[in-house]
Amino acid sequence: MTSTTDQVANLADLAATTLLRFATAGSVDDGKSTLVGRLLHDSKSVLTDQLEAVERVSADRGQDAPDLALLTDGLRAEREQGITIDVAYRYFATARRRFILADTPGHVQYTRNMVTGASTADLAVVLVDARNGVIEQTRRHAAVAALLRVPHVVLAVNKMDLVGYEEAVFAKIAAEFTAYASDLGVPEITAIPISALAGDNVVEPSAHMDWYGGPTVLEHLETVPVSHDLTACPARFPVQYVIRPQTAEHPDYRGYAGQIASGVLRVGQAVTVLPSGRTSVIAGIDALGESVDIAWAPQSVTVRLTDDIDISRGDLIAPSASAPATTQDVVATVCHVADQPLAVGARVLLKHTTRTVKAIVKEIPSRLTLDDLSQHPNPGQLVANDIGRVVVRTAEPLALDAYADSRRTGSFLLIDPADGTTLAAGMAGESFASRAETTVQADEEGWDF
Repeated sequence: MTSTTDQVANLADLAATTLLRFATAGSVDDGKSTLVGRLLHDSKSVLTDQLEAVERVSADRGQDAPDLALLTDGLRAEREQGITIDVAYRYFATARRRFILADTPGHVQYTRNMVTGASTADLAVVLVDARNGVIEQTRRHAAVAALLRVPHVVLAVNKMDLVGYEEAVFAKIAAEFTAYASDLGVPEITAIPISALAGDNVVEPSAHMDWYGGPTVLEHLETVPVSHDLTACPARFPVQYVIRPQTAEHPDYRGYAGQIASGVLRVGQAVTVLPSGRTSVIAGIDALGESVDIAWAPQSVTVRLTDDIDISRGDLIAPSASAPATTQDVVATVCHVADQPLAVGARVLLKHTTRTVKAIVKEIPSRLTLDDLSQHPNPGQLVANDIGRVVVRTAEPLALDAYADSRRTGSFLLIDPADGTTLAAGMAGESFASRAETTVQADEEGWDF
């Protein structure tokens, strides 16, 4: 008979492998939108009216064939300029897997958009023009993918039809990119020669590159292992809402509702509530109106404890044996996404899972130059699209995991308290950007948290 643990593991593996989140990236005019359009078209994921609209626009431009890039470049400015400006999300499916695709811009000034699209991706497709090879923007996108801990990277060497489908051209680009990405710590790199315009090796194998024996892009997307062993991850349950009906039917009901961020929760499990540090035991778990003995990420559930503890939105419930440490000194790598600069001394709000606290930017030790991965020490501020190391002091303790251990509970946002604008996306803990230890100095203006 299959144990409960085995059932959870099987269900978790099934959920993880039937959905793939992936992002495309590359320099301007490398063919990202055309590749996405080709994937959608050749996998028969385009509605008839959508294709007819693309054919009309293409004909109005005097093009003989439909411009498949128009399937993703939805903004008017994108269509007029022939570029991608914002992240375009597309949802499609094949018989083997469901996909959520983020088509991200290639311009340097839209690096923040790539960070947004790749932050939840299981795989990144980095396009390279076979005529140009690996350029600065290619290295920039590889660095961002490594920084965001994207586990799988596909190098799609596009426009092979314009270099005569030469194997030597592909081999040189693949070797250069693989060496660079491996140095950054990217765990898995797969290189595929393609022509998005002609359809070579996108969905169907190419008749022009018999020297290539690997998978097509779609075949790789359908078969790449995306497995998150939820039973091995420490459980993290950010409380979103406290349920107290206080009705005749439920006079004493007290439940804590939210979405399990990682791991598994079980009835009878000893847990710690953070940041207070109070301990209790899970008395019950309610899911979809039914009591269950076990629940796992990313289920939304209500947890009941044996003790009446002061718990509110923003608290974190975790197994006592693997509870994260709390801290008020957050050392992290951030990508600045706002037009206004982020300077040392800035008063901000830090949002981590369901918890939002006041904070001060105490230090900006370095800014990363993605072109060559060099460090610019003590820049004083970060501007739009900058990636750098920061030290943030919070008014209240936070229970953060390292981003390397958990992309969900190791990430946070910095927010402008005046108007609610998102300033930066942060990744707690170490990264390749900086390994130096940082010392927090006393705040001269009296905001000493």
